[in-house]
Parts: sequence; structure tokens; C-alpha cells
Amino acid sequence: MTETLFAVAESTLTDRYQTTVPSSVRKALGLSKQDKIAYHIGADGKVYIARAEEEDPVLEKFLAFLAKDIEQNPQNLKPISAEWVDRLKSLLANIETGELNAPLPGEDE
Repeated sequence: MTETLFAVAESTLTDRYQTTVPSSVRKALGLSKQDKIAYHIGADGKVYIARAEEEDPVLEKFLAFLAKDIEQNPQNLKPISAEWVDRLKSLLANIETGELNAPLPGEDE
């Protein structure tokens, strides 16, 4: 991690060791309500914060199951046929996704 600082923000700890993340930090990290923060502690004692990567334990177990199954049974892997690709394209052709990162109606900014 680099030593260059572009901005400084501070907050105060409460009696219960809680604090409010300053808005400049929330914006820089792209944080929203209920997001998690990861604290990275360097050997020099400096602490860096980052947006925590969300992990889905069920998805992780499923992906591990698939990886193990593929490793143990590679003969079961088969390419998707051109007909399947065409069928999928036709099923998805008229679906509009809009802006996927836009807030849902009624969500806070």
C-alpha cells in the first residue's frame, strides 16, 4: 500500500467503541447501509480500511461441490451445443435489465 494521502477524515469512538464512518470515506469506498468493512493491519501498525468482499456461504459450498465433482468426473463435462446457445439467445432477447447498479425505488442514496 502506498503512503500518498489524498484526504484525511476522522471520527470519534463512543464509550462502546463505535464510530460513524465519515461520508467522504463512505463515498470513496462505495459503502451503503449494512455493507461490511475490512480492516487491514500492517506490520508497521498502520490500519487500512476497505470495503469487505461479500461472500455467500451457500454459493461457496456449491462452487466447491462443483469443482470437486468436475475434478472427480471430468468425463461428464460436455460442451453446450449451438442449438442451446441459439435457444438461450432467443429466450433472453427481449429482456431489459436497465441500470443494474441504480438504487431500487425507495432506497436511500
